[in-house]
Amino acid sequence: MKRWVAMAVLAGFAAVAATPALAENAQQERMKACNAKAGDKKGDDRKAFMKTCLSDAKKADDNKMAACNTASKGKTGDDRKKFMSDCMKKAA
Repeated sequence: MKRWVAMAVLAGFAAVAATPALAENAQQERMKACNAKAGDKKGDDRKAFMKTCLSDAKKADDNKMAACNTASKGKTGDDRKKFMSDCMKKAA
């Protein structure tokens, strides 16, 4: 019985730890894209560009999520997960 409780607690921690990793990955992708667009900008020009670019990319991701979320109305479970995954890939 103690093993089951311990396994359940570990599974809970693993699930919580995975969520920030997904968000971090999205941020890293935005950073890569903005870095490529920044080209040879230096100093304050680069900082200002990166700030704007990252903010715009975040807003675009949020808009994609909202649009896919609205389109997924009525779907549940695995059907919804698959739809959202496909929708977010298409919107990219």
